[in-house]
Amino acid sequence: KQWYQRRVAITAGQLNQLRTQFEEEEQMLTQSLAQLKGVQSRFMESQESVLKLSKKEVGKDVLVPLTSSMYVPGQLANIEKVLIDIGTGYHVKMTIPEAKGYFTRITEYITKKMEVVQKNLIEKDKLRQVTT
Repeated sequence: KQWYQRRVAITAGQLNQLRTQFEEEEQMLTQSLAQLKGVQSRFMESQESVLKLSKKEVGKDVLVPLTSSMYVPGQLANIEKVLIDIGTGYHVKMTIPEAKGYFTRITEYITKKMEVVQKNLIEKDKLRQVTT
């Protein structure tokens, strides 16, 4: 087989436009990656909290968050089940093992999505460098 190289002539303005487009896409992907890292971190913290909870005793004093900066004192009434926020205001009651499995699955899913975004980011960076 013979391979032919196709050449395309573009103006300096078109090249600058391409570079700008790649830079914008790179910024968007960088922001997406940062958001995914934040979400991954929150799920990992939640998983650690579930693991710590499973080692506590019924009746133990705890602080219950009402908001991100306000807590009220409480006592553990049940350490067999937890209420998990699965997003968009929905909560599901799960056993400790179910919650551990959920957090493992969601963390793995987010990690895979981060890998895809990272690959796309590398490709966009290569394309941007070609236009420089």
